[in-house]
Amino acid sequence: MRRFHVHVRVKNFKESINFYNALFGKAVTLVKPDYAKWMLDDPSINFAISTGHKETGIEHLGLQLDTAEELQVVYSNMEKAKGEIFEEGDCTCCYSKSQKSWITDPQGVDWEAFYTHGTATVYGEGINARPAPEVMEEWEGNDGINATIDQTSETCDGSCSI
Repeated sequence: MRRFHVHVRVKNFKESINFYNALFGKAVTLVKPDYAKWMLDDPSINFAISTGHKETGIEHLGLQLDTAEELQVVYSNMEKAKGEIFEEGDCTCCYSKSQKSWITDPQGVDWEAFYTHGTATVYGEGINARPAPEVMEEWEGNDGINATIDQTSETCDGSCSI
C-alpha cells in the first residue's frame, strides 16, 4: 500500500498539535519534543510536523511504502521522471529506521520515497542529524516551545493532546 506523506515545518508546536488533532479528528500517533506524526487511514496519509526551522511551511512531500519491493517500483518511477535523484539508502530519520531516496520536482519541491522498517530513539543520524531535544531551544530557528508530553512513549494512546 502507498501512503502519501506530508511534512510541515511549524512555529508553535503545541498549537499545531492541537490544530491537527482537531482537523483530523484523531489524536497524534507519535510525539517527540520536536516532532509529531499522524498515521491516518482515511485518507491514507503520514502527516508530520517538526520544529527547529528558520521558515515554516511544507518541508517535503513523499510516498511511504509497506515493503522494500514496493519501494523499488517507486524508485523506478523516479528514474523515469528524469529528475536528480539522491539515494540516501538505509538511514535514521524522524525517529525511524528507513530506506529512502529523494527527487526534486520541476517546481523545486522535494519528494521522498521511503520504506520504514524500525523505530529509533534519535531524530536522525548523518545528514538527518539535528540537536538533541534538550538543546533544541538553542538551535537556530527553533520556536523554543517544550510540549508537556510523555517523552518516554513511542506512541500516543489518545491521552497526549497538549
